[in-house]
Amino acid sequence: MDLGTLQGIGTALAMVAFISVCLWAYSAGNRRRFDDAAQLPFADDLRSGAGDDNPVAPSKAEKAE
Repeated sequence: MDLGTLQGIGTALAMVAFISVCLWAYSAGNRRRFDDAAQLPFADDLRSGAGDDNPVAPSKAEKAE
């Protein structure tokens, strides 16, 4: 085997690995788990109600005026 053949085999293996990871990441079975993981940064805010005192959002009194 020469160097070109080894490089071709390495490229093919890398391509198979990449496609496998893409298929795994976008498979329907993982969607719920990934959606749950995507919400983890907001879990503390939802539990503690920290989003209620957002200084950027106008208060209910300001909206009524």
